[in-house]
Amino acid sequence: MKTVIVLIFSAFLLFSCQNRESPSPDALDRDASYAFGMFIAAQTGLEDLSFDYNALMEGFRDFNEGRDTRFSMDEAFDLIIPAIMVLQAEMDERMWLEGERNREDGEAYMAQNQMRHGVNVTSSGLQWEVIVQGTGPRPGPTDSVVVHYEGSYVDGTAFDSSYWWGEPFEFELNPADPMDSVIPGWIEGIQLMNEGSTFRFVIPSNLAYGSGGGSIPPHSTLIFEVELLYIVR
Repeated sequence: MKTVIVLIFSAFLLFSCQNRESPSPDALDRDASYAFGMFIAAQTGLEDLSFDYNALMEGFRDFNEGRDTRFSMDEAFDLIIPAIMVLQAEMDERMWLEGERNREDGEAYMAQNQMRHGVNVTSSGLQWEVIVQGTGPRPGPTDSVVVHYEGSYVDGTAFDSSYWWGEPFEFELNPADPMDSVIPGWIEGIQLMNEGSTFRFVIPSNLAYGSGGGSIPPHSTLIFEVELLYIVR
């Protein structure tokens, strides 16, 4: 749980300095103090949690200035952790609901898309259609390839593109390190393409990022238009 880890780390960092001498009485100016507040909020990642800000500032000031605090650090954790757990449960529920909506939207889109002329469906559920048919060889499962691509959600919103970065993307279909592997829908789909082809893939979430990966929302069906430039030889 990232939020809890960051918060505990921050608290232990402060706790390790609890017995330091009082800081200089010369306070930072208003803008710099405000900037520190922004930084602390960003590090804890608690944007979904509302506070009694007067009490928050009182606790910060007392601890920061070496005053007697209302609680020991252990007592503080006994108050903090349950609040974080409740927040995490609420976030998990929202993620689950979002995932279910994305799953339903994806299934509806794929059911309609597969009725279109030229759309093929593999046994795994991957949908593909030819935009440009190349005449070169097809890559095998151990090849490396270079592609241009654009990825979007079923509502048409683009989320990634090699064209944005100004250069094509090279990757191995079966890398030695699994962490370097692309999504299963790509591994299957690229091997259907001849060099020089451009295909459009509709990839169900179980062949994409499943319950979520990075900035990809949970259980998203993804659409990729991929141009296979060449097989690395």
